[in-house]
Amino acid sequence: MRPPLPASMPAAQAVGTGRLTVWGFDVYDAALLAEPGFRHTDFSSQPFALELAYLRGFTAEAIARRSLEEIQRTAAIEPAKAAQWQRALAAAFPDVKAGDRIAGVNQPGVGVVFITNGKPTGEIRNTEFARHFFGIWLAPSTSEPKLRQALIGKTPP
Repeated sequence: MRPPLPASMPAAQAVGTGRLTVWGFDVYDAALLAEPGFRHTDFSSQPFALELAYLRGFTAEAIARRSLEEIQRTAAIEPAKAAQWQRALAAAFPDVKAGDRIAGVNQPGVGVVFITNGKPTGEIRNTEFARHFFGIWLAPSTSEPKLRQALIGKTPP
């Protein structure tokens, strides 16, 4: 199932896919969808979608907390801003069960739209947030370099 993509991405296709496994537990399958010519070195300036297909259940709060932890692992975020971002994430994400899909759609110059199982569930209109959020998977400083390589199409899935 492909998430609904903005009109600015009519020819979007899978750049790469991969699976996140932590301590032997499969967490989600990830897919990066973008227009031909996508440049992973400048990801935040281009429209794309990153879709996570969950293989187990998590609460919205747990997803938001873990996302913020990953952002803070690589960037110094002011405490007030971090709290605001965590609240916005928790509001944008529902609780998920195995089989649910959440896509984040990067909108350059605007922020992120979240789509869950094909329906919009939230939006964070902040380009700094968008860059850090998608950096969890796409930045060279990611905590999951093998997944990053698979997503940007540098290794087989």
